[in-house]
Amino acid sequence: MAIDPQLISTPVTADLLHGALEIEETTVGVRPHRLPGWARAQGDAQLAMAESQPSGVRLAFTTEATTVELRATAVRFGYRGAPSRPAGVFDLVVDGRLAGQARLDTATTVLIDLVTGEQEVLPGEVAGITFDDLPVGGKSIEVWLPHNENVELVELRTDAPVRPIDSHRPIWVHHGSSISHGSNADHPTGTWPAIAARIADGDLVNLGLGGSALLDPFTARTIRDTPADLISLKIGINLVNTDLMRLRAFGPAVHGFLDTIRDGHPDVPLLVVSPLLCPIHEDTPGPGAFDEQAMAEGIVRFRATGDPAARAEGKLTLTVIRDQLAAIVRQRAGSDENLHYLDGLRLYGHDDTDDLPLPDRLHPDGATHRRIGERFADLAFAAGAPLSPASPSR
Repeated sequence: MAIDPQLISTPVTADLLHGALEIEETTVGVRPHRLPGWARAQGDAQLAMAESQPSGVRLAFTTEATTVELRATAVRFGYRGAPSRPAGVFDLVVDGRLAGQARLDTATTVLIDLVTGEQEVLPGEVAGITFDDLPVGGKSIEVWLPHNENVELVELRTDAPVRPIDSHRPIWVHHGSSISHGSNADHPTGTWPAIAARIADGDLVNLGLGGSALLDPFTARTIRDTPADLISLKIGINLVNTDLMRLRAFGPAVHGFLDTIRDGHPDVPLLVVSPLLCPIHEDTPGPGAFDEQAMAEGIVRFRATGDPAARAEGKLTLTVIRDQLAAIVRQRAGSDENLHYLDGLRLYGHDDTDDLPLPDRLHPDGATHRRIGERFADLAFAAGAPLSPASPSR
């Protein structure tokens, strides 16, 4: 992309970025992170990949510019033998409305071998996206970064000065799995948390971490230490499809996770959300796995490999987790009036599978993300709902 010398160059700094918890300086620019460095050091490679993908992170500023350019470099992950994923999308939002979309035309590609775990890196380079012919006059602009690829931001270029936005909206911190991260959503403002946040006018901090909603203590401490007016936790699917723990460990782990968050946010409205419907894991434990036969046909699909009879030995399924979460919240709510429970089947349940089945048997598609986001906004943020300013407990 040719660089227009007439444009003003603005470094990407923390005051321009919303939804990131840490900004790492790199050799070419800055990389937004959704977990702080001390937490990243306690995780694994899957967590490192997930948290560095800036789901919910956006540049936010006011300006009179009619041209906005962003120079950046991206890292895209793929699996050898699986279909290539589409390039990540940058969403332009002007005065609250989606006004444009763009993709970087080059990126570093990391191909992961599903059998050996080995990675092949195909290097890319810095590229740019441009949004022009924007409305004349002052306006609020957000550039939402791709939810599904790592990006390093080099510089913001505009034809008029930019000013950071000091948001006074309530900060909503949400934690969940790849579904909250945005897997299979079409674009960054099309993930269900982004949809719900925009309906509710909330300032989203999305800690949806693909494959990594595992009740990790460092995640609880991160939420504890992050400013928040509203908190939601979507717990369950990753614990089943990783086959991480048994029933005896699950209850104390949930209590400990909540205890840690309450150490920093004793009175903040906190909504515990149980898993959405996922037929392969409703009554069948994990671990989950790729469907090899589908992969041979170039189709990504998941399957459950556990034995349903193993529930008697304490293996977790989604139905077990829903029952346990409801019981834990009932127990704790007696002394915590700001703790609430939402059954995930109310967001996506049995009645939704006919018209909106899960394409890969695990993740919702774009239309389903919209349905989930709209329902969450109604069930969590509407007047009198658990995360509403009008809720009696607030």
